[in-house]
Amino acid sequence: MKQSYYKKGKYCIFTYGCQMNEHDSEEIAWMLENIGYEHTDNIEDSNLIIYNTCLIRENAELKVYGKLGELKKLKRKRPDIILCLCGCMMQREEIRNIILKKYKQVDIIFGVNNIQKLPQLIDTHLQTGKTIVDIEEESRQIEESIDAKRKYSYKAFINIMYGCNNFCTYCVVPYTRGREKSREPEDIICEAEKLSKEGCKEITLLGQNVNSYGKTLNRDYNFSMLLRNLNNIDGIERIRFMTSHPKDLSDDLILTMAQCDKVCEHLHLPVQSGSNKILKAMNRNYTKEKYLSLVSKIKERIPNIALTTDIIVGFPGETEEDFEETIDLAKKCKYDSAFTFIYSVREGTKAAEMKNQVPDEIKHKRFQTLLDELYPIFNENNLKYNNKTVEVLVEEISKNNPKMLTGRTRTNKLVHFKGNKDLIGKLINVKIDTTKTFTMEGHILDNSIAGGDIFE
Repeated sequence: MKQSYYKKGKYCIFTYGCQMNEHDSEEIAWMLENIGYEHTDNIEDSNLIIYNTCLIRENAELKVYGKLGELKKLKRKRPDIILCLCGCMMQREEIRNIILKKYKQVDIIFGVNNIQKLPQLIDTHLQTGKTIVDIEEESRQIEESIDAKRKYSYKAFINIMYGCNNFCTYCVVPYTRGREKSREPEDIICEAEKLSKEGCKEITLLGQNVNSYGKTLNRDYNFSMLLRNLNNIDGIERIRFMTSHPKDLSDDLILTMAQCDKVCEHLHLPVQSGSNKILKAMNRNYTKEKYLSLVSKIKERIPNIALTTDIIVGFPGETEEDFEETIDLAKKCKYDSAFTFIYSVREGTKAAEMKNQVPDEIKHKRFQTLLDELYPIFNENNLKYNNKTVEVLVEEISKNNPKMLTGRTRTNKLVHFKGNKDLIGKLINVKIDTTKTFTMEGHILDNSIAGGDIFE
């Protein structure tokens, strides 16, 4: 391996998709810096460029193709640059074939199940000059030796499991990330304790379906037990998790959330549709009635909880009546926020082969109708925070106003307020002055905790 080359090298990573991909990129960054690369945000200065791709939504896929086209000029100008592609898109053979045929500037292709091999793949490419393709189809083995270069010191993602067993008919995840595997609880707890000692205050537990955590372990241990163990770690102040599948959300988990003081009052519970016919076609394994019953239990046990969701509009076979069922459910659940999507065909899924695909113009019309119904509900929920004092974890300087800081409440509400950057990473109390549909503004109650001057 050309160690002197690595010491001079700079890398940049562009990440698309979910928090899983974000954390994968953190692990990749750690490996690269371990072999001598330095991070840069400037693509022109990079010796190594990585695109960590997503296959869930068509838009993310198209963006990658667009970026690859833009890089042709840079590659001609600097042929020594190493261009790598990884992530879910690379798990599909037909996509790899397109890349290899149309985008010959790509040097290394690897998948989600073997990111730990990246240093070896770089070494092979440097020695041979050949394009390297290395994909493992089976879900990744648990690599406890892999560390990560965390984007933030005060909050962190922790993978508690990999893969998925649900096979929703619109989703490619089981085919790209493989079957479900849970990490050992001791390893997860050890990682959380290490993060705590490094000053981390908030952890987010990641899994395609965290509610089924523990099913592949050779013992009686579940997600509720893990939450209770993590709740006892000194220094960790907040625990979040995603994503929860409604079919596996138990009364025990709801009770655990209510009883564990560090588990945040926020639950992301994807519903996808309010129509039982569409839910069955999606292979979601619950009904609208069961979902509403779950929401009722959650809000009864945790009255101040913020509930968020995912909704897909225009799934194959969706009629106007099916869509109205979704609107009805959204009104009853009174979501605090929602990720809303127009259904797009994903090759290789069962939904892609279904008849009665909904015309694009109808999908777009329904999508706008859904937003028109949801936004007033979001706004109404936020209005309840006016003149209330909330605990905020200060995250960063506002991208739109350098004299404002931003942070999130325990209920995952985004708050803007004036303050000194020394506050970043701290938990403070903020009184809410005004609210909008997606954000809030407030002021710090106690100037003595500002860690510096307050902006006027």
